[in-house]
Amino acid sequence: MSNTKNTQESQSAHNSQDSQSSQNSRKPTDKAADDRPSPMEVLRQARGQLAELTGMTAESVSSFEQTEQGWALEVEVLELERVPDTMSLMASYQVELDAQGQLTGYRRVRRYERGRSDPRRTGGH
Repeated sequence: MSNTKNTQESQSAHNSQDSQSSQNSRKPTDKAADDRPSPMEVLRQARGQLAELTGMTAESVSSFEQTEQGWALEVEVLELERVPDTMSLMASYQVELDAQGQLTGYRRVRRYERGRSDPRRTGGH
């Protein structure tokens, strides 16, 4: 009975290894078929990388698009907290990422008080 038990354990371990190796062999081919991260992964990476570089937490992403070089986002961050909160200073940052979601550049494009809306533009200006 001991031999039967050892044989079953050996077969079970072998089957488990086969299953793991077939799963591992599929992962690289699945990833190779699509090197680009998903849009949600890009958003998370952009927010995290911008926060690490600027020390400011991203509050929202106001625009997001895929480009020939990778990704372009506009991210809203809290630059200076004030009381009341509607007087806090916010900023919009233009963020560029490569096709893999790594930040390649950013710049502040606008600074504004949280409680203020954009001025209305008329006549297409």
